[in-house]
Amino acid sequence: MAAVYSGISLKLKSKTTSWEDKLKLAHFAWISHQCFLPNKEQVLLDWAGQSLVAFYKKKLELKEDVVERLWIYVDNILHSRKLQSLLKKGKTVNLQVSLIKIINERIADFARSGCHGNICAVLHCCEGILSTPALAVIYTAKQELMVTLLSQLCWSACQQPEGTVTAHLFKVIHLALGHYLLLQQQANSRRVFGDVTGHLLQPCLILRHLLSGGTWTQACQGQQRQVLSRDVRSQIEALLQGGVFRPDLLSSYKEELLDQQQSDKKMGALKNVLTPMDTVITRLMDIGDCKPDLHASVVSSSVALLYRLFLDSYLKEGNQFLCFQALPKLFGCLQLSHLQEGEMETLSISDWTTELLAVEQLLNSVATSNIYNVAADRIRHGEVQFLFYRSVAELLINHLGAPVPAWFRCLKILMGLNHLILEPNLDDLLSSAWVDAEVTEFRAKKAQEMLIHTLFQTYAKLRQVPQLFEELLGVICRPAAEALRQPVLASGPSMALCECLLELPPNQILDTLLLMLEKFQSLVLPGLQSDADMALKALSLSSLLHCILFNMRSLDSSMPLPVIRRTECMMEKMLGELVKPLLSFLLDSPNRDPELWQKVCDSTFLLAYTWAQVDATFTLNCSQYCSVAGPLSGVALDVSDLPLLLPGVETRQWKKVEKFMGQSSSLSRYCLEWLYLQKMKRTLMHIASRSEETLQILKYDAAYILGSGRDSLNQGTAASWDGQIGTVGVSTYPIAHWHLIVSNLTVLIPYLCPDDLSYLASVLLRTLPMNKARGCLADEEPHVTLEKVSTSLLHSPLFPEMQSLHSAFLMCIVARCSGILCSGAHSDLNLLSQQLPWLFEKDNHKVEAYWETKLAKVGSDGVELRGEIAQNLLFLVKKGFPIQLEEGQLEGLLCLMEVISTLHWDSLSPPYHVHYFTLLLSMAVATLRCSHSSLALQFLVTCYRLLGGLQSGRSVRSVFKVMYVSDIFEIVLTSLLKASRGLFVEVDDPSWLQLLQEVGTFMEQLMQMLIQLKLSVVLNFGKIAAFLSKCKLYPETASSKQLKIQSPLGSQLLLVSLTKLCQVLGPFVSKQRQPQEAPAVLPELLQQAMVQTGTVLQLCSVPGSRGCHLPSAFLSAIATVLEVDLSQRHRDGGPEVAQMAERTPASHTSLYQDIYARLLSELVALTENMPSFQAALRFLTLFFSAPELHPKKGSVFASLFHSVRKLLADPDISAQVIQDTESHLESLFTQMLEAGTMEDFGLVMQSILKGLDVSHAWRVDLQAVLSAVRLLRLLLKCPLNREKASLLWRASPQIVTALTLQHREACQEQPVAVAVVGPILDVLAALLRQGEEFISNPHHVSLAFSILLTVPLDCLKPPEHGPIFLKMHNVLFSIMQCHPKVMLKAISSFLNSFNKLLFSVMREGRQKDKGSMDDLPVVLECARLVERMYSHIAAHAEEFTVFSPFLVAEYVTEAQKVTLYPAVKDLLQEGIYLILDLCTEPNVQFLRASLQPGARDVFKELYSDYLKYHKAKQEGERRYTA
Repeated sequence: MAAVYSGISLKLKSKTTSWEDKLKLAHFAWISHQCFLPNKEQVLLDWAGQSLVAFYKKKLELKEDVVERLWIYVDNILHSRKLQSLLKKGKTVNLQVSLIKIINERIADFARSGCHGNICAVLHCCEGILSTPALAVIYTAKQELMVTLLSQLCWSACQQPEGTVTAHLFKVIHLALGHYLLLQQQANSRRVFGDVTGHLLQPCLILRHLLSGGTWTQACQGQQRQVLSRDVRSQIEALLQGGVFRPDLLSSYKEELLDQQQSDKKMGALKNVLTPMDTVITRLMDIGDCKPDLHASVVSSSVALLYRLFLDSYLKEGNQFLCFQALPKLFGCLQLSHLQEGEMETLSISDWTTELLAVEQLLNSVATSNIYNVAADRIRHGEVQFLFYRSVAELLINHLGAPVPAWFRCLKILMGLNHLILEPNLDDLLSSAWVDAEVTEFRAKKAQEMLIHTLFQTYAKLRQVPQLFEELLGVICRPAAEALRQPVLASGPSMALCECLLELPPNQILDTLLLMLEKFQSLVLPGLQSDADMALKALSLSSLLHCILFNMRSLDSSMPLPVIRRTECMMEKMLGELVKPLLSFLLDSPNRDPELWQKVCDSTFLLAYTWAQVDATFTLNCSQYCSVAGPLSGVALDVSDLPLLLPGVETRQWKKVEKFMGQSSSLSRYCLEWLYLQKMKRTLMHIASRSEETLQILKYDAAYILGSGRDSLNQGTAASWDGQIGTVGVSTYPIAHWHLIVSNLTVLIPYLCPDDLSYLASVLLRTLPMNKARGCLADEEPHVTLEKVSTSLLHSPLFPEMQSLHSAFLMCIVARCSGILCSGAHSDLNLLSQQLPWLFEKDNHKVEAYWETKLAKVGSDGVELRGEIAQNLLFLVKKGFPIQLEEGQLEGLLCLMEVISTLHWDSLSPPYHVHYFTLLLSMAVATLRCSHSSLALQFLVTCYRLLGGLQSGRSVRSVFKVMYVSDIFEIVLTSLLKASRGLFVEVDDPSWLQLLQEVGTFMEQLMQMLIQLKLSVVLNFGKIAAFLSKCKLYPETASSKQLKIQSPLGSQLLLVSLTKLCQVLGPFVSKQRQPQEAPAVLPELLQQAMVQTGTVLQLCSVPGSRGCHLPSAFLSAIATVLEVDLSQRHRDGGPEVAQMAERTPASHTSLYQDIYARLLSELVALTENMPSFQAALRFLTLFFSAPELHPKKGSVFASLFHSVRKLLADPDISAQVIQDTESHLESLFTQMLEAGTMEDFGLVMQSILKGLDVSHAWRVDLQAVLSAVRLLRLLLKCPLNREKASLLWRASPQIVTALTLQHREACQEQPVAVAVVGPILDVLAALLRQGEEFISNPHHVSLAFSILLTVPLDCLKPPEHGPIFLKMHNVLFSIMQCHPKVMLKAISSFLNSFNKLLFSVMREGRQKDKGSMDDLPVVLECARLVERMYSHIAAHAEEFTVFSPFLVAEYVTEAQKVTLYPAVKDLLQEGIYLILDLCTEPNVQFLRASLQPGARDVFKELYSDYLKYHKAKQEGERRYTA
């Protein structure tokens, strides 16, 4: 032994031994069991460490690769299981301090130069040391080594290295921070403060800033790295709080910030730490080697963090003023704070935004922490806080850069603190934030709206709205370039004002209105003669007046009389002193400036319309209100009777005004339209007798409204309108005009002529979105567009009730379709009008008369007439249809058919129903000249889908009064067979398969209608069967009367037709109990169809004729034929049925067996085509249910089961395919288990248990596991008899245990094997639900908790999180519902599992700085499930009352860490309110006392909301409950 030891030691230390040999020898000594070195681990580590130390101290020269291998050697030892095992047994291994210093130096070199060198190996070694407590003691015992390491690691990460270094670096940082945080709690406060401020503050703040910006997580995407990044940020915050804001530093902060002299006794060891805040700020502002741009951003993001940590540490009762004093010092770190001192003149937009975000966070901390008490600040501190906030407000208002959202939010917070902060600058605030603001970005607009909303709400509560409007009017009326201003009342400010008006008392509103009238009269009217800017100001004031008058609470009979009289005076003053002077100005200005005149015209008509509308509303709602307009009845009506709405304005003046309207702008026209509409309404309300003169007046008014904007509407617009009358302009006027018409159609339609109705219908059709990008119309803001207005009208249930407009719209579509069809005619149009007369009817009255005549003539003697239209069409189809459609025409018709698809079929009258049917049928049978088969197929699919939809209309019988079903059937199939010759597509093309499905559905609907309506059943079915018998597939010889089919597509069409005939006729024959028209005819027809279908199937199934796999049409047909065949064989019938069964061809049985054998081999391959796969499963289910068809040799059950198991285990088949065919697989499995023996069932159970063996997971054979889980899931969905169910539940303990092991292995995979975890959770939930009475051992139910707790929800990708969460919830819910006793015994496991779900929802539902909100609906669904689980817990009040405070504590502790989306927060709060119902008063006091400061604040807010909303609502409901 000594020789071995001596030899190795000497060779390792020998200078003659090459380093290559030394490394090999050292490696051998470490791994070999034959080398017995005393204290081998220590010896080898010391040798490697001393070699590295000697090299880096220049005492030894080594090649770079040797150094690299030495580091790797050290790393291998540190990470080896052998060393870990020895350390666990208590053996001591010491690391040299010199090696640790070398590691720190290497990392420092990397931080300075960025040179990678051996950094990966060094980081690996460092990770190995820190991850092993016995080795990490060398760092924890010497705090300066840990501080140096942590500082250099953070500086290295701040260099943003690339490649694999980043991942290792952050793992080491995470470990180092964890160790340092433990050291921090035990170390001397002064030393910790010095270490943090001297070495760690800067790199930690820079690193946190970079992580918050997503720099690392964006470069290295992955859920685990996001989690690690979040953990590192949390650790940095804990480090800063524990190092800079320690509890025992409070006295020093007080001395510094409050100038309090502390006694030496109290200061103790901290007597020299005099200015901790200045120390922190000095280090924060020290730029060092940091880039200036990055340094400014770091300071901005760090200021708010430091202030928040300061509050978390020191905010308590009595320390509010101390917490405020820290605010100005930190605020002074921002560049923004020096703008008022002139130190900086400008900031870039990015710097401006960053600084404002910091200010917002600072002010938010103040607002949420209740630091500012107005009375205490004024009485005790001489308004120090108030003056600081005033200075911040002045700074923000006087130095407005780009209008970013944070600027508005800062002002909103200041307004919430104290309105007096902003009141001295209220005029500048209104100017900068509202009237003169140029805000275009969506988020900035929302922030602006919130600020304006807060302004209105604040002054409404103070009852000082008139004062606010006085300032606002002053801003509007001050000299300014009015044309550059945006509209004063866009949608956001308008909504805020409307909400405020509802809360104001009437006198406040009247004061405001009178103030506005006075300002208008004194400041604006005198300057209208010559000042275009003043005209624009008049328009702004008019918009404000309109908004207030329209949105204030209306007068009613309960109003105090003084208020009513005062309102009358205000209305009279508005009319006499404002509206009339403006009208006079319009009429009396001979040399008017066109622009000035138009703006004054806009103001005049807006005020006139406002006055008329409000006056009419007051008159209707308040019987005591006396309008100056007087009563309308009894007055002789003239065509222009607007003076009835505006008293004192003569008729000749209005006629002169209307004459000028041709020169007026869009807003004036819009308001005049409203005046005419108001006039119509008053005429209809007050005039009892409708004379001819009155009718003419109403028609004139309706025509004027429609004609006023006809030209603009014909031009159209792509703009959007926010719905505010003040924003109506040239681009938005067409939308406003169309919106006015559509909103008042019920008033206008009775008085419109047919031409006007046709015009309305054409506009409606023209403005509908005619493309598939309908979803693109949804803007960020809910603005109104022409398309949206028209779409809402089209989908309105009232639209069909407007019969005249609806008919005009139907004819408009018909005219457009007919025009396109006629443009494709290749023959004389006169001849075409005789052949297809319905294409040339353009008038709705003529259309109705034409079809009503046709329908009226159909009777007992109208048989020939009924076939006339169909025979004409059939003749044209066979001869060659005279209409040929090109690509452009097809696209136009497709757009129109998209509109047709939105019609309500029940709203079509019989003439229109028949007309649309013949029109669509004509389109379907037209000749298609299209180079793209996909477009032709899409066109045909749409035609037959709409034809099928028409069969659901209530007037469907009218179609069969003019055409036989059999004739329609023949027309459709003949045209499709001809069209299929020109289609160059494969038989498995998705578009072709979709056409087959739509055609089959239409044919089935036709034949079902034939039976339901009893339309000559025998005659029609006989003609259909006779026609199909003429269709010959691949004929060698065929007569001239037979239809030759020689293409694969044509054979599929014939197969679908025959299949549908058998599918409809088979059940009908089976249900016939007594002889009807001809007892033997229908069974004979069915027999004939079955024979022909079998013949076609045999021809189609010839190997090689159709490629590799059976097409879906063939499989669907063979399944249908088998189903009909079985139903006919098994039913109880008369002698004709027996006779039919005897004549059933024997070839069918061999065909079924051949298809069965072929499907067993092709089943996996068929999954590529879902319709084929589903049809195959349906056939196999039917085949298995007929034992007489089974082959003589072998077990059908075993063969079929092995095919299904092979299918479920195939790795190329996705889970989505299994999910889509689950019902078909379930039907097949049910049939198999129902007919199978116990031996067969044993085969299934054996396969499941074998697949669940954990050895498959160790061999990474996930498909075997997945196959067994899927089989088990199918088995649990099938009904079992007692004997088979008993066998299943006897094996359930073994199954649950196996599922637990499999789940554990799947969760340990990287990444998590979600494909296995999800199905296991599904099966577990099903087992727990169905095993309520059978699983007797509580241990097996408790295993479900271990499964739930091992699911790594944190590591799942967002698309995976929602489904797994739902499955976990189902398992937990199954335990609660079906195994309540087990739940109560393991209640801690239950609550841990539930909290796991809760925390994951909070994590996924947090507001993210960057990224989309696409996954928010999934998170909301998860939050609803958590809320529901809370309700179930609350329902078990007796069991959970004791645990209710702990549930609340878990919620608020997690809630303080994240900012949730409001919708997610609302759902979770509704659930936690139910738990608070269980909490007693001692529980609440316990929570208030025991929660940490941050969580305590969250609980305080939560409990306040609970009392305000939930508890108060409960009390209200209880009060009215019997």
